[in-house]
Parts: sequence; structure tokens; C-alpha cells
Amino acid sequence: MQDSEDAYGHEFIDYYTHKQGVEIIERDDGFISAGKISAYFAPYEEWPNHHREAMKYVHGRVLDIGAGAGRHTLYLQARGFEVTAVDNSPKAIELCRLRGVKDARLLPITKISRHIEPFDTILMMGNNFGLFANPQRAKRLLRRFHNLTFPGGTLIAESNDPYQTENPDHLSYHQFNRQRDRMPGQIRLRVRHRKYKSPWMDYLIVSKDEMKQIIADTGWRIDRFIDSDTSIYIAILEKDSD
Repeated sequence: MQDSEDAYGHEFIDYYTHKQGVEIIERDDGFISAGKISAYFAPYEEWPNHHREAMKYVHGRVLDIGAGAGRHTLYLQARGFEVTAVDNSPKAIELCRLRGVKDARLLPITKISRHIEPFDTILMMGNNFGLFANPQRAKRLLRRFHNLTFPGGTLIAESNDPYQTENPDHLSYHQFNRQRDRMPGQIRLRVRHRKYKSPWMDYLIVSKDEMKQIIADTGWRIDRFIDSDTSIYIAILEKDSD
């Protein structure tokens, strides 16, 4: 990734330095949304309840995929877990190291392979089930992650049910996607920050039933869902026997 494309990482660095700013997301139908960057830096006490509940299922060696500013890694590291944080943003990894993450690696989700050491728990927090991008890549990577985890492995993944909305802009986007033979929640987006623009990327948000269909025959099973007070939820996936 070129520095000019690392909008995601630069927004973190700027917030860390100046304690202000918003995250701008542009969708490929022209829809623009803004969110608080401060959430990426929130201490455990300020996390939503479903995030804190999910931490109870972490065990052993941990891989934090899409670690961002490192909030989950830093919390688990402080509790004595051995955690590897990975992200495809050079500036995000730079910031993770600056904030005290011991093992932060520049590594996109598609490059995680058998060359990395095995783990007991894989984290995909912050709606990071979306990093699978599409159902086909999700199945392929889930099978790969099955091979990268010890027996009894756990995958903790957060998503957002796209159908729990009455927003006409989102509903029309669902239809736009259906016309393109895409899943309704298969978003194409990029991050904007000052002069920086990330590359366009697919980001997959799914309902619980859609997630169940995607993980079928990948070596994982859903143990439980942890609900929030919104459409966001976390799935605790357990590894089938090898």
C-alpha cells in the first residue's frame, strides 16, 4: 500500500496526535458516512458490552486480524496473552508499535498462511468479518484459518445484520447489489482522510443466517452469538475436530 492510499492509518495517527477527527467512509453508490475515531482507542471500560463479553472466549495464543489502533491486542496483552496483531495499513502497524504492541506485523488477511505460527484464538473484531470481502473468499480463508489453529481453536468474529435497517439509502443499495449478483450486504467502499484515499475494497456484512451458510463445510461451527443493542453481533466459532 502506498502512503497516499493509507487513509485508514493516517486517520489513526492524526487522532493519536491531536485527539480529534472523524472517519469518513465512501460507498460506491456515492453514500458518505462519518464515524468516531475515538472508538478505536477506547479502553476496556468503555467498550460495548458485547465486546467485553467476547473477551471471555479468548484463550491461548491470539491472532488479532485487522488490529487497527490495537485496542483489543493491548487489553489482552496486559492480561498476559501472547498476541500477534496484523493489519494491511503501514501507519496502523506503526501506531500499534508506538502504543506498546509487542508483535505487530504488516500483513493483509489474504497473506496469512501456514508460514505464520499456529494460534488458539483468532479475533476479527470491529465488524472485521467484513474483511472476508465475499462468500467465496470467506470460505477459502476460513478453511485456511482452520489449518492455522490448534485443536480446540476459536474464531471470534463481529458482523452487522444489513437487513435491520429502514434507511432508504441502504435498502436501495441492497437492491443495487442484487442486480449485480452480489450479496445485499457486500459493500464496496473506501476510506477518505484529508488528501488520503484508500483503494476501493469489498466489505462483507451478513445476517446470522448468511454467516451460517458461509461457514458450512469450512471446519468451523457456530457455538453462540453475542448480541448488542443494535444490529451488530459477535459470533463465537469453534473449530471442528481435525
